[in-house]
Amino acid sequence: MMMKQGVIRQASSLVLGLALLAWLAACSTAPPSPETPATGPAASRAPAKAPAKPVAKSAASTGAAEAASMPEADSPTDFPRPALLAGEPAREFERGGASWYGPGFHGKRTASGERYDMHAFTAAHRTLPFGTMVRVHSLVNGRDVDVRITDRGPFSRNRVIDVSRAAAEELGMLGLGFKEVVLLVPESTPEVVESLPSPPVKKARRARPSPKPKTKAR
Repeated sequence: MMMKQGVIRQASSLVLGLALLAWLAACSTAPPSPETPATGPAASRAPAKAPAKPVAKSAASTGAAEAASMPEADSPTDFPRPALLAGEPAREFERGGASWYGPGFHGKRTASGERYDMHAFTAAHRTLPFGTMVRVHSLVNGRDVDVRITDRGPFSRNRVIDVSRAAAEELGMLGLGFKEVVLLVPESTPEVVESLPSPPVKKARRARPSPKPKTKAR
């Protein structure tokens, strides 16, 4: 009888030990990784992941992209540089052709009474007051030169100013002789209506009647 009870106790202890080992093995098993894709019906019902948000661009890259998308600035030959002229803001006055005059008029009297000096930065204009400072801006190469009005001219309708030889050299028009320009004047310069002076009309001289021959009294 005592032998049977001992066998029963040994069997019970063995069963309990196996159960304990099985429980410990179940606890030590790692859960499946979340990165492992699930299979079966549950996988099809799993919610889709939200799309990743776009990374915000840096200020430098945004500015570079905006600068690249902006249209290029207009050529300096189309728009003269904004600057002061005779201490005042400059404004556009006239556009047209420019020519120059030199050795043939050097030293002669101008319409203002001054002697023309082809080496000075002067010019002739039809209507601007004498002494007015004018900035001549070339539409061909973008060059500028400031001249002072001392004479009248040019008298051709397709030209707006005659500059001295020195000014023409500064504008790079000695070889061309004619160039499209923009004239800028100080803001305080009055608006002058452009008008070509009419050429003087020469009066025809009346022919004097020939004197009658004197007859001697008889």
